Amino acid sequence: MSEVRRTESNMSRRQFLEVSAASLAAFCLMDNRCAGKNANADAASGISTGQTLTDLYREAAQVLFQARPLTATAFGLSEEDAGQRYANLVDDYSPESEALLRKELFHLSSRIRDCDLTSATQADKEIREVMEAITRFYSGHPDFSIGYIDLFTGLSPFIVNQYWCPVQDAPFNMSSCSNIQSEQDASDYIERLDKFDRMISSIQRKLRADSDKNWIPPKVCLDGALSYLQKFIKPSPAQHTLAVTFAKKLEAVGNISEEKKKALVEHASRKVAEVVYPAYQLLAKQTQSLLKNARDESGIWAQPNGEKFYQDAIRQLGGSELSADQIHQLGLSEVERITVQMDELLRSQHYESGSVAERMVMLSKEPRFLYPDSEEGHSMLLDDLRSYYLEVTSKMGALFKTQSPFTVEIRRVPVETQENEAQGYYMPPPADGSRPGVFYINLRDMKAHPKFSLKTLLYHELNPGHHNQITLGMMRKDVPFLMTSTFFPGFTEGWAMYCEKLAKEMGLYENDPFGNLGRLQSELWRATRLVVDTGLHYKRWTREKTIKYLSEITGFPEFVSTSEVERYMALPAQALSYKLGMLKMLGLRDRAKKELGQRFDLAEFHDVILLGGAMPLQLLEKRVDNWIIANRQA
Repeated sequence: MSEVRRTESNMSRRQFLEVSAASLAAFCLMDNRCAGKNANADAASGISTGQTLTDLYREAAQVLFQARPLTATAFGLSEEDAGQRYANLVDDYSPESEALLRKELFHLSSRIRDCDLTSATQADKEIREVMEAITRFYSGHPDFSIGYIDLFTGLSPFIVNQYWCPVQDAPFNMSSCSNIQSEQDASDYIERLDKFDRMISSIQRKLRADSDKNWIPPKVCLDGALSYLQKFIKPSPAQHTLAVTFAKKLEAVGNISEEKKKALVEHASRKVAEVVYPAYQLLAKQTQSLLKNARDESGIWAQPNGEKFYQDAIRQLGGSELSADQIHQLGLSEVERITVQMDELLRSQHYESGSVAERMVMLSKEPRFLYPDSEEGHSMLLDDLRSYYLEVTSKMGALFKTQSPFTVEIRRVPVETQENEAQGYYMPPPADGSRPGVFYINLRDMKAHPKFSLKTLLYHELNPGHHNQITLGMMRKDVPFLMTSTFFPGFTEGWAMYCEKLAKEMGLYENDPFGNLGRLQSELWRATRLVVDTGLHYKRWTREKTIKYLSEITGFPEFVSTSEVERYMALPAQALSYKLGMLKMLGLRDRAKKELGQRFDLAEFHDVILLGGAMPLQLLEKRVDNWIIANRQA
């Protein structure tokens, strides 16, 4: 477990921050009844015309989490919040269930939008706008019935892919997030294992329904998915993560006899062997069969009506109204600007020969910047990350009036899943704080983590980035639960990118030119995403052309560029969110500085950004503008 610094939450805010407990206490008492514009439609949907906005917000969360009980476990929801007892349930991705989920959420979004607000505060109005956007985000585009609703990315196009999909998420949530504290918890876990075949069967039906509409993932995505499925069932059942982690958690339970524990572990192992493995084998067989019809084209443009899908994904995931072509040109401009900065810094350190990418490749191979690929090297890397975390957290007080009290652990990605995982990612703690947040770093190839890159990765994923932002949102008890658990990518990833630059302004790269080069390389990487994501999905670039461009510009090893590009293929427009969000937040900060002059307070600006929770960038801009107006009048 990593060392952590706990900080008290100082809720110091100014007049505008109506999200304070005083101004939002009315939320739970709000009685804005929805008269309903179409009584027949309301009755048919089961929504009462006498419902309040509070009722609609609660119903939206329950509709969503009743469809995704495994994610409810990951979030640590109460049964009341989830609307059911869910600890023994698994997800249903069948075409019928997906269609019903989207229909209910789309209708709820309309009901929330049309519900009158009488005598509402600015905070009430903001909550209503965000909740309308959240339910629209999770309902997907009404013209597309393909894919599935993911609680992190909204409408995800491919129910089976190599990077992010239910066949990977479900066992991860089960093994990592299940809270085993009693014999009933253990029985619920085993019952879930016994239902894995139903969940996988629903995925098979959805995959078949999508392919019948000629919506078929690129061949590379299916190849990667097949590789994952085959590796998933390779260990002996008793040694599988689903059995091993269950046994470890059960070990710590004090009120169950050793004999009973042994029987429960054996029962779980049998379910892995008799239910889970056969289900994954059937899905692997279906995936193998679908490969012969898979697309050679890499972009979403090749799917039926794919350009329309992509433009909506830009709006939902990238938080932007820009066209794909405008984003492509913006990316080219940013790549040029950042490359010039890197060239100047490299020359100042006497690296003058070759392109910026070539010189970064040289740096990444120098022994002084590499950790040994050994247990000792792994420990050194993890210890350095923990040290950077303590340092940045100790310096945040001057720039953040409100800090998160939630703890963090830093771990390596499990060996059995590291081949298909990102280089690093953050998993937030559950709402009840029963587990810490976790930053996972992938150590499958130590050369992918030169020492000069680690600071920036840490600032992005933990403090002041993802961990700080997400858990501050989770602390809010005065807003609908979905406002504390929805991760609009443009906001969430934009904030984390903003924090990479903020860390430099905090002096964390002082006397560390190579660490600053790592920061610029990270920014360059996200700028290239604007180019390559639009290149793949709009300009019809091939996978090979995209990989070559990414490697030539960033200096990343080819295997890293390949992994990145294949990720973009599976999740169109998600890669745009980082840089577009960062640029929006920097632009809003510049606007506020210009408008407020000496009244501008950076720590207060950060409260304005963070304490409203994640929201679409269009609504964030409105929030900042309202704050500027309020401060002018103060």
